[in-house]
Formats: sequence, structure tokens, C-alpha cells
Amino acid sequence: MSKLLDKILSRENMLEAYNQVKSNKGSAGIDGMTIEEMDNYLRQNWRLTKELIKQRKYKPQPVLRVEIPKPDGGIRQLGIPTVMDRMIQQAIVQVMSPICEPHFSDTSYGFRPNRSCEKAIMKLLEYLNDGYEWIVDIDLEKFFDTVPQDRLMSLVHNIIEDGDTESLIRKYLHSGVIINGQRYKTLVGTPQGGNLSPLLSNIMLNELDKELEKRGLRFVRYADDCVITVGSEAASKRVMYSVSRFIEKRLGLKVNMTKTKITRPRELKYLGFGFWKSSDGWKSRPHQDSVRRFKFKLKKLTQRKWSIDLTRRIEQLNLSIRGWINYFSLGNMKSIVASIDERLRTRLRVIIWKQWKKKSRRLWGLLKLGVPKWIADKVSGWGDHYQLVSQKSVLKRAISKPVLEKRGLVSCLDYYLERHALKVS
Repeated sequence: MSKLLDKILSRENMLEAYNQVKSNKGSAGIDGMTIEEMDNYLRQNWRLTKELIKQRKYKPQPVLRVEIPKPDGGIRQLGIPTVMDRMIQQAIVQVMSPICEPHFSDTSYGFRPNRSCEKAIMKLLEYLNDGYEWIVDIDLEKFFDTVPQDRLMSLVHNIIEDGDTESLIRKYLHSGVIINGQRYKTLVGTPQGGNLSPLLSNIMLNELDKELEKRGLRFVRYADDCVITVGSEAASKRVMYSVSRFIEKRLGLKVNMTKTKITRPRELKYLGFGFWKSSDGWKSRPHQDSVRRFKFKLKKLTQRKWSIDLTRRIEQLNLSIRGWINYFSLGNMKSIVASIDERLRTRLRVIIWKQWKKKSRRLWGLLKLGVPKWIADKVSGWGDHYQLVSQKSVLKRAISKPVLEKRGLVSCLDYYLERHALKVS
């Protein structure tokens, strides 16, 4: 057994991989084993599994193919490995990543230590503000499903030069997929959803990074999302066609020429961000599609027909608010979140008014909020015209921002200003 595989299978590394898989949770693979059931299974079977891996006799289980709706209405196909295979893949990644890192480009930001979507956007803004305002937006067609495995494994070998580990990785590539109960071979591609896939995608596309660097081009890549910034329309056309040719001829990947395009910053959507130019240069903010999806999510969480108490509803809202704002907090979006805040408070007033139901309950609720009795008597009889009632100034003052904050609601605007200040300081 090689030293590299020995390190992968070491107790310390496997324990770290186990804890990582456990914290990630996730669904069961084709064997039906859950994260909770893995402890007992490992106690009984890990020694045998480890020995099989050492002897190159271990056979990973096929991945379970599931379809996940995309925000744009399409379908993304994901593979769910078994929890055992997720743990082994994670163990490989933990040892291989530090070996691969020195080979990777500084402008590759996806699935790497101390890198993020946010840093990719910052680099892109740097290029735009340097005057490179023509953008080549490369779209790789079904990247994870079309990766040529022999080419990929050749690149893996160039980095690690370890037959035992390479054999195990290739077995994961060949493990197959279960679709609607039927098994299919996987002789091309690397399935999305596996712990290994992000690292393997970076190894494959690092060849693109090196080519772009050799040409002196300014680019940003996050996984298979790559944009190249150039100084003129004529140059952007040359770059688009020559880079597309390199990707197809040299890497064996497919460029979707109907989606690959030359665009300007204002028309670009990258990693969910849009771009606009202020008096002091280019800025980022959530793309209008990202804003629309977030509003729709909040709308679903504030449906009147959803029978859930207000405390739990606010907890769900806060999770969504914090997650969305944390992702986009680099962007300039004060007016966007202020508008969302106002609309959200209106919908919560509707919910509270509906939950009070009867006039007596509404009277009691208004009095408790400090509304004078003569006003509360009048307002409590307004009935079930929810939207109309929620817009009335008396209800806005009674169920105000401070009142909702006391109930635990996070203000989109306040949270954004707090997070944004940390990013620009």
C-alpha cells in the first residue's frame, strides 16, 4: 500500500472525514443507510472495508440519481453516494486537496480553502474597474456529465503519481448510477453530489486556467462558471472563439455556443450577482432574478393558509433572511432590502390579524399593544379585509418594526447594514 493511501486510511483522517459527513447530514444512498446508522455499520465492517481498499478490491456502490429543480425552471441531476462512500471520498479529498492547491490558479475560487463566491465577485469588480468591460461568459454544456475520464485521470496522475489512490478514484468514476431502479454505467463524467467531484472538476479545469494565464487574459472561475474580461468588443470575439476551441479540442469538453456569449457588465449575471456603475466605479448587487426568488421564498413563508405559530414562522424567516443576506452582503442593496422589509412586515400584520380572528380577540390584542381603547374598539370591527387592514396607519403603528423585533424578527435592512459594514471596512 502506498504512503498516500495509508495517509488517506489513517485513523485520524478517517475520523475527520466521518465527522464531516455526519455534520453535512444528507440523504441515504441506494443501500438506504442513514447517517445515524453509520456508527454501528462501521464498527462491524470498517476493518474489512479498509482491507479491501488496500488490496484494490473495494467496489463503491452506484450513486442514486435524483433530480433537483433549478431556480430558472430547469432540472439539475445529482448523484447521492452511500454514506460509506461519502466518507471514503471525503477522506481522499482531505489528503489530496493540500497536494493539489499549489497547482491551482489564484483566480479559481470554487470549492477551495479560504476562497468563496464573494472573493470571485471582488476579483471580477477589480477587472471591471480596471477598464476591462467586455465579458466573455463561457457556458460548459453538462460539464459534470461530459468530463473525459481518461484525460481527467491523466491530470490526477500528474499531480499525485500514486497508483493505489488513482485506482480508487477511477472506481468511483466507474461506480455507475441508479435511475428509476435501473443501473447504468458511467464511463464519462464525474457525478454531481459526490464529495470528490468538486476537487476533480478543479483538476480538470485547471488546464483551462493555465491556458488563460498563458495568454495573459483576466478571468474568474468558480467551479465550471467562468468569465473572461477584455478591453474591446473585437478582442472579446477573438477570445470567445479561440477559448471555446481550446476547451473542445484540448480538454474534450463541450461548449454550449447558444449560451456562451459576449456581454457587458450591466447584462451579466454571475454567481447570482448583477453589476451597475456608480460615480466611483462598478459595484455589485443581487441580480434581479436572485431578488425575485428571495421575495418568492418569503412569500411562501408568509402564506396565511400555512398553519404554523408566529414564533416558528419567524424562525424560518430569520434563517432565510440571514442566509440570503450573508451571501449577498458584499453588494450594494440598501434600497432592495428596505423594500423587502416593508413588504414582509405588511404580510406579517395580515397573518397576526387573521390569527386574532374574532373581534374580541382583536380588541384584546390591540389594547395589549398600547392602542387607545376608543381606537381599538373601532379597528377591531374592521373584519377580514386583510390587505386593506394591514395598510392602515393604526395597525402599522401597533404592529411596528420594534414590535416585530421583540417577537424575534430580523430586520433585513439592519442585518444587511451590519454585514455590509464588515465587508467594506
